[in-house]
Amino acid sequence: MAQGSLSRRDFNVLEKMKDPEANPLAAVMVDPNLPKDPNVTDIAVYERVSQKEREIVLAIQQLETELAGLRPSTSTEPTINYRRYVNDLGQLIAENPRYASARNNRAQALRRLYGDTMIIPGQLDSKALIQDADKDDISKAALTALTDLDEAISLQTPQSPFAPISPVTGQILSQAHTQRAAIYYMTSKLIRPAVTISLGGRKEEKWAKLDFESAASRDFALGGRYGNEIAKGLAVSTNPTAKLCGQIVREAMKKEYGPAFAQ
Repeated sequence: MAQGSLSRRDFNVLEKMKDPEANPLAAVMVDPNLPKDPNVTDIAVYERVSQKEREIVLAIQQLETELAGLRPSTSTEPTINYRRYVNDLGQLIAENPRYASARNNRAQALRRLYGDTMIIPGQLDSKALIQDADKDDISKAALTALTDLDEAISLQTPQSPFAPISPVTGQILSQAHTQRAAIYYMTSKLIRPAVTISLGGRKEEKWAKLDFESAASRDFALGGRYGNEIAKGLAVSTNPTAKLCGQIVREAMKKEYGPAFAQ
């Protein structure tokens, strides 16, 4: 049998079959001349707010180096400092509710404290800093983190998929979608039918395993669209339909094209 070769169009079709949401024409348009934050366009205000945020994030990063043993520890209770920095981010958000970056960072800090399993009652994450957290504290942290990520995405997402965005907006959207995907994905791996989720009436309370898995895949795809290559790869691997379809396509194309497809 004659061996064929794949054109660019063939590859695009394969990507579409593996990931129905894939669109090679829907590339993100980045304009470095746009305001860094579409909701904080006053340069002086933006610089003041972002500087406060940088100071908090730097303090968190220094604490992380201590936890990693890369520098001498300055605190016997690092989680207390971590919680204080979360509160500092909360104060910054209260003063500037439309500043999305701080919401992104608070969600990340909460994930570090309580882990990506915080949606599921009684399910501890071995990577979380706090291993003996109160159930109500974990539930509150989960609600805050998801609300922050929702709001960051809502604030930064352009009205049209073809509208240009600033590089900073792209980074925020990539991180926010990927963070939410990580929480959803971990939940999909551990949730059981008998588990009751309490999230202040949020839609996730009614979700089943497949709902979390599908939502994680969509968020990974959007995280990838805005620049996170790891999230882009995870989008397909976590999509339940894409996984099945991809296996079928790969087997069919191997039979049709032989070694040419394997390359």
